[in-house]
Amino acid sequence: MEPVIDTSRPHPARVYDFYLGGTDHFEIDRETGLRAMQSWGAVRTAVRENRAFLGRAVRYLAAEAGIRQFLDIGAGLPSAGNVHEVAQEVAPQSRVIYVDNDPIVLAHAAALLASAPQGRTAYLDADLRDPARILASPAVAGTLDLTQQVALVLVAVLHFLVDAEDPAGLVDSLLSALAPGSYLVASHVTAEHDPAGVGGLERTYRQSGIQAQARTAAEFAALAFPGLEMVDPGVVLVSEWRPPAGPRPAADEVNWYGGVARKPAG
Repeated sequence: MEPVIDTSRPHPARVYDFYLGGTDHFEIDRETGLRAMQSWGAVRTAVRENRAFLGRAVRYLAAEAGIRQFLDIGAGLPSAGNVHEVAQEVAPQSRVIYVDNDPIVLAHAAALLASAPQGRTAYLDADLRDPARILASPAVAGTLDLTQQVALVLVAVLHFLVDAEDPAGLVDSLLSALAPGSYLVASHVTAEHDPAGVGGLERTYRQSGIQAQARTAAEFAALAFPGLEMVDPGVVLVSEWRPPAGPRPAADEVNWYGGVARKPAG
């Protein structure tokens, strides 16, 4: 059955696609994105920096940490440098499962399933708010071996969970199911460097029916990484996480933290 796509309400994945310069969004998504940009004019810079962070983090995990399994929740629409593309460039046998709850992502899932022949990719239509369903899914069981190390990817998704939804508990439920030595890659919008701009984006999203909650670095770290071993340089602006040489945008243009951490043994 074809997925039913609601074009009367914006969706975070489609607004993000608009910011990235993609084509898989609708008028309501563009309107929301443009209104948000009136408050936070550098949001497109921030989104590009976040996407680049994702690529560097996955490359680190595949090339240096030896990770061959990835669970990407809140994957969004296919774009340049999808997780399986980066991981399989390093290790073609890498296996990736993408999870998202937007029907348009499901409609484009074929692009996310173009695995190297040595590896495997799969797509699951599910919500981060239901970790039990994700972990019990035949798609996950058929793609990943949860008794072995897995990288859980929660990039640009946790700020769509408000405190009342217990995001820390949801993250813990997922990490608890993963083997010791697994990793978490996460990123999160902050208002610390531009309270007015990011605050305006939050209000725009909420007025459009999208829940959003920016958090400080300390709040993000407490939500995502308690009990984990942080990989250097820790929780930093995404533009500062193992960056390439060259100039980087100012903090008040990025407004986005990221980090990578390892689940310890025992």
